[in-house]
Amino acid sequence: MSTLITKPHLLTQEGLDRLQEELYFLEHTRREELADRLHRALEDGQDDDFVDNAALEAARNDQSFVEGRILELKDILSNYELIEDDGQPSDIVRIGHTVTVVEEGFDEEEEYVLVGAAEADPAAGRISNESPLGRVLLGAKVGESVRVNAPNGVLNFRIAKID
Repeated sequence: MSTLITKPHLLTQEGLDRLQEELYFLEHTRREELADRLHRALEDGQDDDFVDNAALEAARNDQSFVEGRILELKDILSNYELIEDDGQPSDIVRIGHTVTVVEEGFDEEEEYVLVGAAEADPAAGRISNESPLGRVLLGAKVGESVRVNAPNGVLNFRIAKID
């Protein structure tokens, strides 16, 4: 019997703290809230046909989602590697760095923090090292241009700054 070895989830200290807080909230607060909701829905539905109890169905769906997220967080937190910032200036992009880029043909700078997939949040400017842009940024230097194959074509970005 062979053991499946999975690569560790890459996390910054901020991401680790955020995931641990989320797990604690889900296990200690959200589960209780859902248990109360399920109990109320069951009580409210005693006189009704259970098939038509929308509140019960919604509570069960929410409970399923929360339990799935708890399992996902436990998996991440049981196998992670902390990305440590050594405080040294870097001339190449690494995970944990903040990278400022300018898309070719535009003047506006965009800033991204390169993180592991487990804590990626593109809307907040935190992109995964496994994303198309994240992959091409890794190892790049200030002044270099990188090409990204995007759904709407190839995009070119120039590295303006690395923090």
